[in-house]
Amino acid sequence: MSYIIRDANPEDMGQVLELIQELATFEKEPDAVEVTVDELITEGFGEQPLFHCFVAEVDKKIVGIALVYFRFSTWKGRSIHLEDLIVKESMRGTGLGSALYAQVMKYAKEKGVRRVEWVVLDWNQNAIDFYEKSGATLLKDWYLVQMDQGGVNAFISDL
Repeated sequence: MSYIIRDANPEDMGQVLELIQELATFEKEPDAVEVTVDELITEGFGEQPLFHCFVAEVDKKIVGIALVYFRFSTWKGRSIHLEDLIVKESMRGTGLGSALYAQVMKYAKEKGVRRVEWVVLDWNQNAIDFYEKSGATLLKDWYLVQMDQGGVNAFISDL
């Protein structure tokens, strides 16, 4: 199979959003996606882009993405967070996920970061096995903590 891994451009964001929605369905949260194509374009390609996106393309159709952004660790300094690595269900097992993952690691090396980090669902054994095989460390003694917009608003209103 012939494929291309390249930097995304604004015209790709419609197909990128389709893959984000496919991931949400896979992760059993089909109604969780709120981001829009316009937001992806504005936030990813404006004067100060908040993320960088790689796409995997087969026959001029985007079938995979890896979306990353910079973070700062008080211990390590600059790092990269891999927000999502998505491969269209029909293309899984073809090596596209590995190619996107490798592109993220090359990007991290090029940018000189000290760490790449991401989260994986505890039931996604295929992903866990892949990450462990690649040399990544799963930190099982940490909790992922989030507060949604409603929680932020409630917290602020209680101050």
